[in-house]
Amino acid sequence: MRIILNGCGGKMGKVFSEVSKSFKGVEIVAGIDKRPVVNASYPVFGSILECNVDSDLIVDFSRPEALEDLLVHARDKNLPLVLCTTGYDSDQVQQIAKASRTLPIFRSANMSIGINVVNSFLKKVSAMLYQDYDIEIIEKHHNQKVDAPSGTALLLANTIKASIPEETEFVYGREGSSKRVHKEIGIHAIRGGSIVGEHEVIFAGQGEIIEMKHTVLSREVFAVGALKACAFMYGRPSGLYSMDDVIEG
Repeated sequence: MRIILNGCGGKMGKVFSEVSKSFKGVEIVAGIDKRPVVNASYPVFGSILECNVDSDLIVDFSRPEALEDLLVHARDKNLPLVLCTTGYDSDQVQQIAKASRTLPIFRSANMSIGINVVNSFLKKVSAMLYQDYDIEIIEKHHNQKVDAPSGTALLLANTIKASIPEETEFVYGREGSSKRVHKEIGIHAIRGGSIVGEHEVIFAGQGEIIEMKHTVLSREVFAVGALKACAFMYGRPSGLYSMDDVIEG
């Protein structure tokens, strides 16, 4: 499986490159990064549109603004696209959905298998607990993360919201002097130091609290998840896929 890695010079790009060496049958044949990349074991291009290397799949660990060029190259070469980037706006999400009608596209707000298991569990318990529990989400990340709340926090929040038949609403952070309304789903973002990633979902009831927490200790878990997504996407027909498909398939 020959991979083009977009964002090869970033933190996750470097981790993905290193972890991929331990996966049999996987080779990164080209990298894309606007910044100079030294000591890469593959050719690096400043833009995906400049890349002339044959490949089987594109993996993206970059920024949302790279999406348009990625879609152009994927269409031109008829390549599956594995999007590991967060922070897409609503128009970009629609772009991805539209492109998936003719291309196999994988998109996940978090590439960790563990967080997606938590998300799957939330689908089953949120409606059951909602009547008697207030729901709050706390996410923590390093001080260089640009989007807040995190894509994963929004993934968990949207899963909870979709699982509850009653009307709910998101509240981002808290201030003021009014009481909490039960229909609120609180979402709180913390940024500091070198925190890789931590997400906690709190169901706070009368006399008891249920907490679901996932902590990432190393970025390698994201790289492993992305490589499993690549293996899953290899040879897939057009459509929009997620980590749920990887876990179930």
